[in-house]
Amino acid sequence: MNVPVAEQLDRSMQCEGVLECFFGVTELDRTVYELLTAEGHPFTVEQVAEAVDRERSTAYRSLRRLVDAGVVRRRQINYDDGGYYHVFEPVDADEVVDSLQHDLNDWYGRIDGLIGEFERRHGTNSARTADD
Repeated sequence: MNVPVAEQLDRSMQCEGVLECFFGVTELDRTVYELLTAEGHPFTVEQVAEAVDRERSTAYRSLRRLVDAGVVRRRQINYDDGGYYHVFEPVDADEVVDSLQHDLNDWYGRIDGLIGEFERRHGTNSARTADD
């Protein structure tokens, strides 16, 4: 089912911030993101779980949503004697802003095209041309 743009825009204005409006993140996701950005160093899933007082699986799901949204990056760290683990760190804010701006411009372009098409089909000039 398509959600009308007017309804989407109204819903968007009720968001607390960019993460919620663009990506639909949860309160926990926002807390995890704030933790990662405030500390300034990569975290393991276990460290995140301990810091936010949640189970490891819950912390991982939150990190996964943030990675999927493109605001957190997962990086593999290899042990010298074999094996590895993952750490999570925020994507540079300027990179996120550029990506959001690009997405917003693409959306605006698509909507502008739809409005133009509507005007061509149903505008005053098209009606006169059809009558002539």
